[in-house]
Amino acid sequence: MVFDAHRHLGVLPAHPFYGGPPVHPDTTARATIRQLVADLDAEGTERALVIPNYGVPDPDIAFGFNELVIEAAQTDDRIRAGLWVSARPEDKERTARALSLAGEGGVRALKLSFLLGGRPTDPACRPLLDEIFATAARHRLVVHIHTSPGAASDIDEVGHLVDWYADQVRVHLVHFGGGMSGHIKLAGARFFDWITAGKHVYTDLSWAIGFLPYWLAQEIEHRGIGHDRVLFASDQPWGDFAGELARMTAATGGGDLAGLVFRDTFAALYD
Repeated sequence: MVFDAHRHLGVLPAHPFYGGPPVHPDTTARATIRQLVADLDAEGTERALVIPNYGVPDPDIAFGFNELVIEAAQTDDRIRAGLWVSARPEDKERTARALSLAGEGGVRALKLSFLLGGRPTDPACRPLLDEIFATAARHRLVVHIHTSPGAASDIDEVGHLVDWYADQVRVHLVHFGGGMSGHIKLAGARFFDWITAGKHVYTDLSWAIGFLPYWLAQEIEHRGIGHDRVLFASDQPWGDFAGELARMTAATGGGDLAGLVFRDTFAALYD
């Protein structure tokens, strides 16, 4: 059995990314719950945390999928919903509406990303960050945060959210830093330092560079901590389920760590 801790629902409009022509790079994006369920059936995925698709720089699109992911969670018991929220002051009203849905059946997470704007250390974002994490604490939700190298999503920025909030709220750092610098900073010390300090920090290795899953598994074994803090995630449609499954299976070796990564830690966080 495989539990997927991070995949998306919703089809985005074509967009001229990076100054090129309008394109649809997320070719396996799903528009309907029926299509999503068919994918779960084909993969043999027994549980999935499903989050609004995003990437086009129009916040209304990502916020607009919140009701769809809630409906998906209430349609099929295998599905858990993560709601799109934002710390940008410009998104205050949209985020308030999203947070009002936090108590709906099937909601298990709040999804926070700075790819569409804002910054963890921007004082203008702090009031909404406080509100997002307070809502997560009140409803016992996980805050699911995108990481990638540089700019506002770099682990040097996002790490402040772990420092400020992860004593009380479970924080899921998506992509384990998302690249070389983040991987080395986290696996080299910082991830384990947070765990030792009592922070409720979790991660998945979707998008990880090839060396990282093996190194992290080795560090977990060597340090004797972190076994229960890593989850399998496909990041469909931006990731590749089959590829992520193959490399995480190889890195975890099929033993106790594999059971935690593919099933048990998801159950502890999202069931």
